[in-house]
Amino acid sequence: MKPMLLTPSARRFLFLQGPPGPFFRELGAALQERGSSVFRINLSGGDERDWSDPDSERVLAYRGLMRDWPLFFDSFVQAKGITDVVLFGDCRPVHMRATRLARLRGIHIHVFEEGYIRPDWMTLERDGVNGHSSFERCPQAILDAAEQLPDIPDLPPITASFGRRARDSYWHYHSVVVGGLTMRFPFYRSHRGGSIIAEGIGWMRRFALRRRRDRQATKVLEALAGQKYFLFPLQLSGDYQIRAHSPFLSMAMAVNYVLTSFAQYAPKDCVLLIKEHPLDVGIRDWRRTIRHRSRKLGLDGRVFHIDGGDLQALSEQSQGMVCVNSTSGTLALSAGIPVIVMGDAVYDVPGITHQGSLDKFWNRPELPDQSLYYAFRKVLHDRCLVRGGLASESATRTLVENSVDRLLVPVEAPDGPSIRRRSRMVLAPA
Repeated sequence: MKPMLLTPSARRFLFLQGPPGPFFRELGAALQERGSSVFRINLSGGDERDWSDPDSERVLAYRGLMRDWPLFFDSFVQAKGITDVVLFGDCRPVHMRATRLARLRGIHIHVFEEGYIRPDWMTLERDGVNGHSSFERCPQAILDAAEQLPDIPDLPPITASFGRRARDSYWHYHSVVVGGLTMRFPFYRSHRGGSIIAEGIGWMRRFALRRRRDRQATKVLEALAGQKYFLFPLQLSGDYQIRAHSPFLSMAMAVNYVLTSFAQYAPKDCVLLIKEHPLDVGIRDWRRTIRHRSRKLGLDGRVFHIDGGDLQALSEQSQGMVCVNSTSGTLALSAGIPVIVMGDAVYDVPGITHQGSLDKFWNRPELPDQSLYYAFRKVLHDRCLVRGGLASESATRTLVENSVDRLLVPVEAPDGPSIRRRSRMVLAPA
């Protein structure tokens, strides 16, 4: 007997936490317009600011203890007949507890995350992303799947504004703090490590010093002119890419690991350029940290730090890129530059990234197979990416339109955990 496929009108979506801003609320409204039922649980003041509807029985606040959250969630999805759960970031503690129970009920899980390939794309996968992705990493399977797919379209860039992202993030986390102080959400704890208030102060300091950073970046790039260098883009220590999908406890630990290897094995005529993440709020002084460790390792004059610069241009001019698991690696791969991944990354495929050790990478980096990488991108675009973004109204509108189509692909009716035993993503029909 063929499994029963749910029509859009039979789908009942529950939204949990999303990215700061209106995206999830607008996506929910679009699903309702297509006939689906939509519910939302707010767990913080930030959630409530982004999606508030006090007159709706479909939007409610969970204000209880986190230890009671899993059974509350389980009771809710049973009572409302939820068929699908939508969330942003599958490693947040509240999401991890919810998704484990959802799988026991056979509920379909849809996970959004920042795009594997940026800009202009967001990630949307079934069941998990990044290290939890079901994307097939067998080169031959990727090549076979890509043969059935059209070429990647050449589309105009999506409109983006850093100010829009910064504004949405500020007001979201401001509301998280207010929600706790007013006891509206007394037990909520953010998934982000550290203090939200300290981050806010860090952002103000970052904006105040942006011209000084630009001058320092220009000075570093002038000093690098004509030198061969490897590029190491930093990630955020609080990011679950580091905390859950890498062998490192923090980026400081990763920096120490890379510098130690570079000191022992890198060619003497090469230097290392370490680039700060553009969203790092400056709680750690990376310039001082890197300088101190470099001196201890005898690397004076061989390690440069930059907070700024064009990542794509820096990637294209480098000898190779060292990543924990940053999506920055895809910029280098697109330019044919070798990349080594030290954590879990969906693009860490034999033939695409360097498969040996970091110690060997400095002298014998493996070049990416461009035909395999293009095939990988074709499959990734088809299975895991939705076009759009969060940094402008038009980008969000595009993201909503494309996400609705992906979410409403026919699925089986929930029937226990057996529905989750699916083939690897590239071998399964979209």
